[in-house]
Amino acid sequence: MYNSKISGLGFYVPDNIVTNDDLSKMMDTNDAWIQERTGIKERRWIKEGSEDTSAVMGVKAARIAIERAGLEPKDIDFIVFATLSPDLYFPGCGVQIQDMLDMNTVGALDVRNQCSGFVYALSTADQFIKTGMYKNVLVIGSEFHSGGLDKTDRGRGVTVIFGDGAGAAVLSREEDNAKGVLSTHLHSEGKFAGELIVKSPSIMHWVPQLIEENNKVDPDYYPYMNGQLVFKNAIVRFEEVINEGLSKNNLSATDIDLFIPHQANLRISQFVQRRFKLRDDQVFNNIMTHGNTTAASIPIALTQAWEQGKIKKGDLVVLAAFGSGFTWGSAIIRW
Repeated sequence: MYNSKISGLGFYVPDNIVTNDDLSKMMDTNDAWIQERTGIKERRWIKEGSEDTSAVMGVKAARIAIERAGLEPKDIDFIVFATLSPDLYFPGCGVQIQDMLDMNTVGALDVRNQCSGFVYALSTADQFIKTGMYKNVLVIGSEFHSGGLDKTDRGRGVTVIFGDGAGAAVLSREEDNAKGVLSTHLHSEGKFAGELIVKSPSIMHWVPQLIEENNKVDPDYYPYMNGQLVFKNAIVRFEEVINEGLSKNNLSATDIDLFIPHQANLRISQFVQRRFKLRDDQVFNNIMTHGNTTAASIPIALTQAWEQGKIKKGDLVVLAAFGSGFTWGSAIIRW
């Protein structure tokens, strides 16, 4: 059995920076309130009229990752695309990537696991490579949040959190079983599905009904989050799934060189950091400048950490995420 290694990384975020002060002009909020609760100072939002979409941003990130892997699009055997904000209800963004990159007629799979999406996508790609089915798999996390947020006082508790962007990784076959993705660990608890959710539109509440009702103030059309419950569950599940991965590989917290959490809330990351007694230089956060980019947050952060020289050959890198579903997961990687 093979292992998979990350052979190339790339990310893309829109140029348009939206600060907390900018948001205070749209809704009743302020910089101090947002930073105290989330740690976020600014985020990137796609400008109206831009060509960017989840698929387009994914392609921009993917081109960088493929080039850095020393490959061309024709060398990619399979695509796994993670997002909660696809360009279309169907088909999924994966096939758009295949077309935009002018790839061979490779398979394309879309993953709908929201904040845990990239870890789930990475795990899926890893299994395809481990079993020998594919040699090079393109994994993308991309989100266009800003077009679907409630930018009124009612939505401020959610809207201030999210940003747009995309990150990509190429996973390639690794002959050395002591290197690359050592293991991944995935979980879900669907009884909490309603605590972080967009209820409409859905097949149960589809377009003709929405048009007939024409209820512009229906909150079901926008994201809902039970913030306190999400926070309490996140800090428990983060710790559990990281320990699960370390135990699987006979490792401990002292072996971690770099921890990259899903960028949900700086307070969650800091809590987990304290639980594992990690130094500031052992944890990479970018939520301060990018907000929560859901499925894109880990690949963006991972790429930035690598670009800044924070990941070296032989380092143990731990990825972990928690989000809507509830779903959560971790990946243990020997670089």
